[in-house]
Amino acid sequence: MRRSMGLGLVMAIGLTGCTTSAGSYSSAGLEPIPGSITYQGQPRTKLTKSPVGSSFPHTFTDQWGRQVEEIYIIQPDRSLVISQRHYRPVFSLDDD
Repeated sequence: MRRSMGLGLVMAIGLTGCTTSAGSYSSAGLEPIPGSITYQGQPRTKLTKSPVGSSFPHTFTDQWGRQVEEIYIIQPDRSLVISQRHYRPVFSLDDD
């Protein structure tokens, strides 16, 4: 009985570190790369008409010629954070 109470306490303490609110991005996101909107810092113009928490894509070619798509999320202070980055394949196997 005592052992199971101790194990339960350890599990409860461990799980408290895992809880986050839905839609909350507490990390700083991905590091910007050349071509990212935030590569030279946050943009000077603020996205005042877009709602906080909304996201939008940005597609560009990186310094190695790869197509990159990044998804940005607007933070409460109107700064942008990169939440996702996808590299599109250079060659397609289904070309005829």
